[in-house]
Amino acid sequence: MTDGFHDALVTRATADMPERFFDRFMFNLHPDGGTAPSVILGAGVYPPRNVVDGFVVLTTETEQRNLRFSTEHDATDAASVGPLKWETLEDNTTWRIQLGENKTGLELDLVWRARAPYWLGSVDVENTDGNVTSFDHLFQPGRYEGTLTLDGSATDVGGWYGLRDRSRGVRTMSGGQGLHIWYQAQFPDRTFGFLLVEDRRGGRILLEGAVMHDDGRLDDITDVRHDLAFAAGNDLTGGTIEVVTAGGATYRIGADASAGGGYMAGGGYGGHHGKVRGRDFQEFDVYPLDGSVGPTTLDSALTDRCCTFEWNGQTGYGIFEFALSRSSSYTYRSSIAT
Repeated sequence: MTDGFHDALVTRATADMPERFFDRFMFNLHPDGGTAPSVILGAGVYPPRNVVDGFVVLTTETEQRNLRFSTEHDATDAASVGPLKWETLEDNTTWRIQLGENKTGLELDLVWRARAPYWLGSVDVENTDGNVTSFDHLFQPGRYEGTLTLDGSATDVGGWYGLRDRSRGVRTMSGGQGLHIWYQAQFPDRTFGFLLVEDRRGGRILLEGAVMHDDGRLDDITDVRHDLAFAAGNDLTGGTIEVVTAGGATYRIGADASAGGGYMAGGGYGGHHGKVRGRDFQEFDVYPLDGSVGPTTLDSALTDRCCTFEWNGQTGYGIFEFALSRSSSYTYRSSIAT
């Protein structure tokens, strides 16, 4: 854990800034008593390329609607792209998010407020291709107030859960990874949040995160074990996570991932972020949730699934992000002894 994250996006290029530098945010939004609708949105700034881009992924009970947009950064007010606008009202505490009329039929006028301290770490990985990944990574749970309008019907989202993710630096993760998990399970008084990356033999490449308590405590996560179930096409259906903390606690958390959707290819993941596309670029598509689309049919296996979690007799909700390598050399292995 490190301190003092500067929350506003870096929007100006400097002489020593790497060409691949990025500064990104992502928010998710979902009920605190259900898994649909689930919204994931975000934006990124790439000053050396004069690019700003963003996305919206909306998952309903029957389909996933995706909108991706990009423009030249110097043609914006440095706090918007396409229909998406953002404002940091108070660093690391309060953001305003607005989404105007667009092809998804979703509009938002939200204020997100932190419910616990943030976790901030540094991801430093030497990739198998020789490139180095190095970026600051922050995540923080919160709740919303405001309005979600979907296909003309407005809903008050007061109290809905949402977690924000901030990352800044150079990210070129490639090759050698087997299992990726970014886990955010929100319960009434605490949130379990971690990033776990394993190689294709099940060895650990990276683990960072904490149990973020609403009373202000952070308990660093020191170990994670997993026993997950996947359907055909490497799509998560559920499973169990065991979390061990520096404070000596061990948590066993179950997940039901049957809601479907959250395929992040719809948000431009898979190598498309930061590309130069000129001014006012937009593209829209829809994925049916009928089994015809999944991690092995899209150009990215990354999936942010809104799940129901069970721990200690309590029910929680949140995002279970996962990806399995599509390499023939990889087979998922449970790390919980049975």
